[in-house]
Amino acid sequence: MRDDAFHAYFERHHASLSRLAYLMTGESDVADDLAADALTEIWRHWDRVTAAADPAAYGHGVVMNLARNWVRRRSRERLLTLEAFRRGRDTDVPAVLDVRGALRRLPERRRACVVLRYAFDMPEREVAGILGISVGAVKSATSRGAKQLADILGDSARFDGWEAAR
Repeated sequence: MRDDAFHAYFERHHASLSRLAYLMTGESDVADDLAADALTEIWRHWDRVTAAADPAAYGHGVVMNLARNWVRRRSRERLLTLEAFRRGRDTDVPAVLDVRGALRRLPERRRACVVLRYAFDMPEREVAGILGISVGAVKSATSRGAKQLADILGDSARFDGWEAAR
């Protein structure tokens, strides 16, 4: 029964969810990913969706939140790239790309802790507050994330490109 109801929801609303994501991001590949992520969230919270006054609006809200987060991340990435460019043309672009690529390979919590601690110089307590986790969890995730980055980056793991990657 739940599968059939979700399938009907998917058929009825997938196109509009994808269209909304496209209008919010301007990128069709991202829109498809966001629509799929939204549908995953809708499936996970199906009871909330069916209890909502307007299940389609619920789905659109999920897409809006996902798109808003994507736009924020993208804006930060562009800002960091612009700042690196402004610092000077002697930026080691391959090192920047290596660090960014390595960061993408970290699990989300580790990546968040490493970036907030090292790239934004935030104290552990502030990171804990932002992420809604304990200071001990921040310490652990940061330590493990830094080690994982070092393993990924090999001998260049002294974060030579870190400043430019910010």
